Amino acid sequence: MTSTISPNEVISGTWSIDPSHSEVGFTVRHLMSKVRGQFEKFEGKITTGESLSATRAEATIDLNSVNTRDEQRDGHLRSADFFDTEKSGPMTFSSLSFDGGTAKGNLTIKGVTNEVELDVEFLGIENDPWGNQRIGFEATTEINRKDFGVDFNIPLDGGKLLVGDRVSITLSIQAVLDQA
Repeated sequence: MTSTISPNEVISGTWSIDPSHSEVGFTVRHLMSKVRGQFEKFEGKITTGESLSATRAEATIDLNSVNTRDEQRDGHLRSADFFDTEKSGPMTFSSLSFDGGTAKGNLTIKGVTNEVELDVEFLGIENDPWGNQRIGFEATTEINRKDFGVDFNIPLDGGKLLVGDRVSITLSIQAVLDQA
């Protein structure tokens, strides 16, 4: 049997992101449609206090794990034209504040750090069938990839570009309370 805990009854503790029940995805315009992808390898911790506003998060995303369902495109995304994974290391996020609906934090891509805001939905706390407590969040934000030094593009007829500058990021996070 599971139990739901309201946002006013948040359990203080440190939670480890469960990558098998979480997703880090993105969407970017390509020509006249949008390409969706995800990062398959990531890890992080969420620390909760007496209330949701005391929540902080840290995450590391392996840019080599990008998957857009096209190996040639994924290889190009790993190259110096985009993520330059051989030189730049992982993408990281470290939260600065959370008011229960908006999280502010530092996002670093290719060694460039900018503050971003994420719209966050708290999905609750449940006990799983194996006695673990789990917490869930969904979050979205939009960044300009050029703000992070990811500025490769190919001009097209009519002044258009192959790849859009705006990237929508969607997080679906489930984390397990670390046992003391």
